[in-house]
Amino acid sequence: MRRLFCLFAILSLSACSSSDGGGGGFNEPDSCSNGDQKRFVRDFMLDWYLWNDLLPDQVNISNYDSPEDLLAYLTTFSPVDGSGQPVDRFSFITSAADDAAFLAEGLFEGFGFSSRFEAADDLRIYRVFADSPADLGDLQRGQRILELNGRTIADIQAAEGVGAVFATTPLTFTLQDRGGTLLPPVTIEQGVFTIDPIPQWRIIDAGAGRMVGYMELAQFISTADVEFDTVFAAFGAAGVNDVIIDMRYNGGGLVSTAERLADYLGGDVAENLVFTDTRFNADRAADNDRTAFFGRLGNSISLSRLVVIATSGTASASEAIANGLEPHVDVTIVGSDTRGKPVGQVGFEFCEKVIRPTSFQLFNANGFGDYFDGLPVDCAAADDLNADVGDDTDPNLVSALSYLENNACPVVLAPGGISKPQSLDTVPEIERRDSPTREYLDAF
Repeated sequence: MRRLFCLFAILSLSACSSSDGGGGGFNEPDSCSNGDQKRFVRDFMLDWYLWNDLLPDQVNISNYDSPEDLLAYLTTFSPVDGSGQPVDRFSFITSAADDAAFLAEGLFEGFGFSSRFEAADDLRIYRVFADSPADLGDLQRGQRILELNGRTIADIQAAEGVGAVFATTPLTFTLQDRGGTLLPPVTIEQGVFTIDPIPQWRIIDAGAGRMVGYMELAQFISTADVEFDTVFAAFGAAGVNDVIIDMRYNGGGLVSTAERLADYLGGDVAENLVFTDTRFNADRAADNDRTAFFGRLGNSISLSRLVVIATSGTASASEAIANGLEPHVDVTIVGSDTRGKPVGQVGFEFCEKVIRPTSFQLFNANGFGDYFDGLPVDCAAADDLNADVGDDTDPNLVSALSYLENNACPVVLAPGGISKPQSLDTVPEIERRDSPTREYLDAF
């Protein structure tokens, strides 16, 4: 039995559970030969791809070395964004076992950190997952990576790129702390660890009897569901009406988890109103289009204002929370523009893999869902790596609290209000294509 399931990452639809492929008219691979896998990918895309009407009628699969190469080619037929690039940057094929472990249990294999270039050779760590090998090796937010296995970042970038080196294990890091002190080299080996979907939350006394709820949400995975209930029970008991959700590095996750969070946030003030409309291609629409309505839960709060802290890493389910609540409450985005992923994927297991083509688009109650260039920021603030996420000195949190106090954006606290310096054309992107799960989580 193969399982068809959906990702908004993942959207659970009754029509997406079938031993024959969900009635979509495609055939499972007759075998796991390379040719049969490529034929399956072509057929699945013709049935389930959101823009299947734009795909060529005839594709010579022998022109492509693997099913992954064929999928990459087919995605080039998606519409283009504001910069003229195909909007589909999201379809992929990955390991079925790794995929299931990550989304169901939060298991991730790697070092457990995320990094970015602040300038051409200035590589800094911006996130370390608790209890990961990186955390146990004392890697910290804001540290500069000077060398990897004794090679400078400039040398590595001139050769294979740091993304390729990060895929190796063990790896020796030479680091500099926030204050500029050179640290002793540390060797770290990749391992399997559990992602905490809610690294922190607290209730902030904003004065004059106003209590603000703050929650950092790292990922929409099923282990967050129980934690939501604890967090919102505390928010409700404290009389919280204004909430700050920090999703600056949240690339998405389970639709079911996003809908559950939406119920805690909007179930009291928007009960039975539309959260999202999900629309598939014309061939799949009749069986799969659906509308998600807000439902009241025991610990749903009486939300008045929602502030979402975002960066260009904020995508998918994170964007749907902001977009889906916007017609019903005051929603403000602090930080920078989001990534721009108003779409999601269905997935089908084959040959110990999962294929996930972009297959549906999400719209809010106002019918808005075309934000492939990202949801625009309302109050710009810099993601300052010299401040911990959610710290009292964090420009994003300070900006969010200032907005809630004055109902207006504060003066920009740092130049640019962006997650990466856009003024530097030489700032490279880190290649993460060796693992779709790593790219999805934006981590190694």
